[in-house]
Amino acid sequence: MIRPDESLLPPGDSTSKKADGQYMRLDMYNARQFDRGRPLWLEVLWQVVQLALVTSSFSCSALRVGTLRLFGADIGQGVRIKPGLRVKFPWRLKIGNYCWVGEDVWIDNLAQVHVSDHSCVSQGVYLCTGSHNWRKTEFNLMVQSITVKEEVWLAARSVVGPGVTVGRGAVLSLGSVATHDLLPGLIYQGVPAVPIRRR
Repeated sequence: MIRPDESLLPPGDSTSKKADGQYMRLDMYNARQFDRGRPLWLEVLWQVVQLALVTSSFSCSALRVGTLRLFGADIGQGVRIKPGLRVKFPWRLKIGNYCWVGEDVWIDNLAQVHVSDHSCVSQGVYLCTGSHNWRKTEFNLMVQSITVKEEVWLAARSVVGPGVTVGRGAVLSLGSVATHDLLPGLIYQGVPAVPIRRR
């Protein structure tokens, strides 16, 4: 049996039940205020083209870069992109010069994502710009941009959350989760990620 941590409960409440009896009502969810940035037909076309030319292992890095640019991504020179990349909205993606993007990276960019020069986004990294307001019964959508500064390494299977800025030269180690800004030149590890040493 799981016993609630009494320190987390409101004063005088011996249970974890919300006062109005409801935590989430997904039938009340409404994302009409969210601006997707382009018409629906272009988003649908992007999903089809992405599957064929970006996610596919049958295309090359140059073709992936060209396809992303065609759909509005701002990508610098010398960028290398491996197969399996998924991008929600390419028109909200900026990648600087000489960056590497590994296999099966997911850029879930409901808001702007900017990866700066000479940064490495390793295989399986998830960049998440969206969340939901769990305090609201309507489970409102919340989006915040992500900024990855120059010379950063996001190691395999790491996660960067909404609103996070990763400082220049920082490292987010294998499987770690950044839920807050990472300071420049430090190596971060864990869930949530904490600094463990200087680079």
